[in-house]
Amino acid sequence: MQIVSDFEASRPAVLVLAFDTLAAAQDYRNRLFRSSRLAHVTPHKTIALCSVGELQRAYEACEAGIFDDYVLFWPQPFDVRRLDMAIHHALSLLSKASCDAVGVDQLAAHARHIARLTPNLAEHAHRFAHEVGRTHAAADAAARSAGPVFQRCFRQVGESVDALCTAAQALAGALGPQLQAARVMGALAERVRPTVLAVEDDAFERTLLSHLLENTKVELIHASTGAQAFNSIWTRRPDLVLMDIDLPDLNGMEITRRLKSVEPLASIPVVLMAAYGRRTVVMESLKAGAAGFMIKPLHRETLLDKIEAFLPGSMA
Repeated sequence: MQIVSDFEASRPAVLVLAFDTLAAAQDYRNRLFRSSRLAHVTPHKTIALCSVGELQRAYEACEAGIFDDYVLFWPQPFDVRRLDMAIHHALSLLSKASCDAVGVDQLAAHARHIARLTPNLAEHAHRFAHEVGRTHAAADAAARSAGPVFQRCFRQVGESVDALCTAAQALAGALGPQLQAARVMGALAERVRPTVLAVEDDAFERTLLSHLLENTKVELIHASTGAQAFNSIWTRRPDLVLMDIDLPDLNGMEITRRLKSVEPLASIPVVLMAAYGRRTVVMESLKAGAAGFMIKPLHRETLLDKIEAFLPGSMA
């Protein structure tokens, strides 16, 4: 298909759609995303050119995530540099959302993970020091009750245990400030809410998800198509994706496969959802790279448990 080969040959950062009508531009974009394996995984912005009679529709299409921006092109506006400015703005947004850029959400996720490790690390360090101390005391007691030959052996063991005990105490002391810093970092990270992207084309299901996740610590964002989902993933880098299998433009399993093929995005866990739970569907979902599967209609307790498994502490 010509539209696919053109896009995949150039891999544009900005795609300008100059068609006679907005409907033709939208049809082009839909066909591109259905047919190309690279359109979803190539970070880019789409600008649609429109006539004065289609301004409202262009705005609504951008609001719905079909296009990223629009420019009035006919009749020719007084601002002849408007398209140049739109392209410049799109490139700036792409630069900020670069794969190499580390977002606040990513830092917060790592900080929360480190903070969860600190209690176990502190406990292991103190237990190690305690056990070494007990070994030292046992060696002293054994040396006092043993004969001269064994006393020499126990003294040598005791010297080694002394060195180990000193090292254990030094380790526990050195870890103290580091663990405290990790706790502070974890507390700061709690101010950043984990982001959950729900990819669902049914408006009722989106409303239901919003209702089920009320009074939790997650920020829920929505997408209704695969194209919108990839746009949100590139720009927001969510901590978790909940995705319906049956989407209008692309199957949820195929979206998951493409997501997992992009190294910077592959670590984002995806939980697929469907109104059916046939074994073959579940197995295919997991084979595609999904981290989990849920059957609709969703129940609050099941949903919260699933999210808590991937984002510990977010449901409290």
